[in-house]
Amino acid sequence: MSATTIQPYHGSYLMPRLEHATVADAMRPGVLACDPGASVREVARIMASHHIHCVAVMGVARTASGESLAWRTITDVDLVEAAVRASNALTAEDLAGEPIVSIEPTMTLTDAGELMLSRGVSHLIVIEPTTQRTVGVLSTQDLVGVIAWGEG
Repeated sequence: MSATTIQPYHGSYLMPRLEHATVADAMRPGVLACDPGASVREVARIMASHHIHCVAVMGVARTASGESLAWRTITDVDLVEAAVRASNALTAEDLAGEPIVSIEPTMTLTDAGELMLSRGVSHLIVIEPTTQRTVGVLSTQDLVGVIAWGEG
């Protein structure tokens, strides 16, 4: 077995160090979503085609006070579990986990990391506070990139 040499990369003036970074510095713009009735295969194709690890699902939440729209997420781990356990008949709505954990772009990256750890999630949905629109996704992999290359 041969060792692989990682090429040195010396950061970027565009990427601050973890201690100085905000969510806006590291997040991926945009959110890919699927229909609640999408199959496991359809969701997997979205993730594989776009090289992402999380897809949003918008569905209807039924509460004591009525119905409302609710965003939830499906991760690549959810898909692997469905495939390995022969649950391909499930839909995106069946696979979608807990309601999304949302954050604002101005939150510090260390606070976002703490939130991921405390909530046990690998993706946070970034919401613009003035419009309440989704503007991006922050993943653990985005934090890893800042840890590795941030210099500012």
